[in-house]
Amino acid sequence: MVSVNNLIMRFGSRVLFDNVNLKLDQHKRYGLIGANGAGKTTFLKILSGEIDEFEGDISIGSGLKVGVLGQNQFAFEDFTVMDAVLFGNKRLYDATKEKEELYVTGDFDSDETNNRLAELETICVEEDPTYEYDVHITKMLENLGISSDIHNDLMSTVESSTKIKVLLAQVLFPKPEVLFLDEPTNNLDIDTIGWLENELKRHEGTLVVISHDRHFINSVVTHILDVDFQKIRQFTGNYDEWYIASTVMMKQLETDKNKAEKEKAELEAFVRRFSANASKAKQASSRQKQLDKINVEDIKPSSRRDPSIVFKAKRSMGGEALEVLDISHDYGAGEGPLLGGLNLRFEPNEKVAIIGTNGIGKTTLLKIIMEEMKPTSGTVNWGATIEPSYFPQDTVETITGEGTLYDWLRAFDPKREIAEIRNCLGRMLFNGEQQEKSVEKISGGEKHRMMLSKMMLEEGNFLVLDEPTNHLDLEAIIALGEGLRDFGGNVICASHDRELLDAFASRIIRLEKDGSVTDFKGTYEEFAEVHGH
Repeated sequence: MVSVNNLIMRFGSRVLFDNVNLKLDQHKRYGLIGANGAGKTTFLKILSGEIDEFEGDISIGSGLKVGVLGQNQFAFEDFTVMDAVLFGNKRLYDATKEKEELYVTGDFDSDETNNRLAELETICVEEDPTYEYDVHITKMLENLGISSDIHNDLMSTVESSTKIKVLLAQVLFPKPEVLFLDEPTNNLDIDTIGWLENELKRHEGTLVVISHDRHFINSVVTHILDVDFQKIRQFTGNYDEWYIASTVMMKQLETDKNKAEKEKAELEAFVRRFSANASKAKQASSRQKQLDKINVEDIKPSSRRDPSIVFKAKRSMGGEALEVLDISHDYGAGEGPLLGGLNLRFEPNEKVAIIGTNGIGKTTLLKIIMEEMKPTSGTVNWGATIEPSYFPQDTVETITGEGTLYDWLRAFDPKREIAEIRNCLGRMLFNGEQQEKSVEKISGGEKHRMMLSKMMLEEGNFLVLDEPTNHLDLEAIIALGEGLRDFGGNVICASHDRELLDAFASRIIRLEKDGSVTDFKGTYEEFAEVHGH
């Protein structure tokens, strides 16, 4: 359905893709993976036609509908929510709107008007044979957690997270044969992600999707497209299957490379010793030919590196950790209080996941816990020995300034050893040169890694994290899960990433829409089995 032939893409002197050839088939769902900056989004834009400055050829089967998840959430501000979704099928949208206009203003004694209405009716029947587009859109929006109360509101009046969901509904509504989706799970809660997984698993065409949600990728895709070394390699299976296979391959390649380097060194020594010896000249010549054939650079493990996330507490805690008593908060928007009278107790060394639908109050709760926000009522009592460390959801806005990465971290603890700061940055994959980059010029993913560096240096004994996986790649998310699991103190983490939650959490707290709380002792996987999520 989609063919990529001899694709070459450059940014200045940098080669992003070098002679890439792929055939993407019907009934296959491809997960596009690679390190941040490897070119995943660029490749998706090339496939969709958004970028056309490249060498080579991209072809999509004739007559196929192509759906691309829009990234500009403000593109439909003058549309109602319903109409923004309907616009996903522009032929049906245009015909429907023109037909409505003619019924209001048209001259029904005119053959021209009646003939045009007949033409528009034919288009509507072809695109919507059952005349139920409004029913389908309503159901899809409700499945995405958008209440029917706002379906006829203007897009300019709805929240940013809602706009993104509308764009997702827009691309899915016309049921395109070819789907290109870049991070479709962003701003979706766990239940909505589950709905989207089921929708995409029923997709009968070709799907290419980028996502940092490991559970989502594992559930949806049938193949992996791995962007590395300016190539895109295809693998049959989901992310976990690819990861296991690639790790085995990397170990084998490292063994082969070490063996080749040793053999090459031995051959070089032999040639040096005997090339001047007439009796050994023939043998040395033979060894030289062997040496010339060995190219260690051809043996390449993956260029990706896994960060090393290790949290250590500099202070042990006593018998009390944290108590939240009768917490409520009212933003004054006329919608009543969030967290109505919430009571929670966290014991020392507990690892807790906070889940719930968007807007339910997870971030508000964490801000109140961290005393970033004062509740309308209630109190937060920390244990006397607790030293919390906080990862806020708005990290991208929080990390600002003109100093270097090193300077930004050093400012929090000027007495800290220089080597410790640089080693911590190194563990988060910032090499020596990158540590001198300006904070204002780094990406969202790099800022998230900076915040994790700060938390590691703080050495708190109680970690509070609000959606820490946003902007992180899969390798960093896996490392974060392992770091939280191995940490010897307390963790409270709000996240929609189910693999992360299952990696560390031994208690699940779900905030419910009616203001109640589901408090479950066990892993997220056990919680899902009991509560059907």
